[in-house]
Amino acid sequence: MSRIGNKPVTLPNGIQVDVGDGRLNVKGPKGSLSAPLANGVSFELTSGQAVVKRADESPKTRANHGLMRALLANMVQGVTTGFERKLEIVGVGYKAELRGSSVVLNLGYSHPVIYPFPEGIAIAVDGPNKLTVKGIDKERVGQVAAELRSVRAPDSYKGKGVRYVGETIRLKAGKSGQK
Repeated sequence: MSRIGNKPVTLPNGIQVDVGDGRLNVKGPKGSLSAPLANGVSFELTSGQAVVKRADESPKTRANHGLMRALLANMVQGVTTGFERKLEIVGVGYKAELRGSSVVLNLGYSHPVIYPFPEGIAIAVDGPNKLTVKGIDKERVGQVAAELRSVRAPDSYKGKGVRYVGETIRLKAGKSGQK
């Protein structure tokens, strides 16, 4: 039995949840989000709460039950408070700057890497070596942060590159540490 799927999702004031045409739509003060409905899952909308119900006990329906509840909770949080992911740049001469609607990353390559903002995502540069990715869609915020990190992932010898704030990198000893 899904413990996540059975929890009700509290709906703050100003949040509208609509289920129709095979889609789940959530509107709030920061915008609106939509997701396709999974088979065998239905929603009971009461005042201030949404409960996800499933039609049968097949493994696929049970998996979709918890998935749809988690998606609904993420969508509600996104349209009320939003999501953000922080990145830091480590390395001598490595830096980031805003230029119009794109981020210019100087990460030791022979050329600067220009990353344009995707639609619905805001990227802030907090100093030369700190980035913040913000948006209402948790999946897109995480994807953009992962793409920025993959421009130069932290190396395993010196730890230089783009990493998430709080991420720990296990450094290897190198040649001199093998003795």
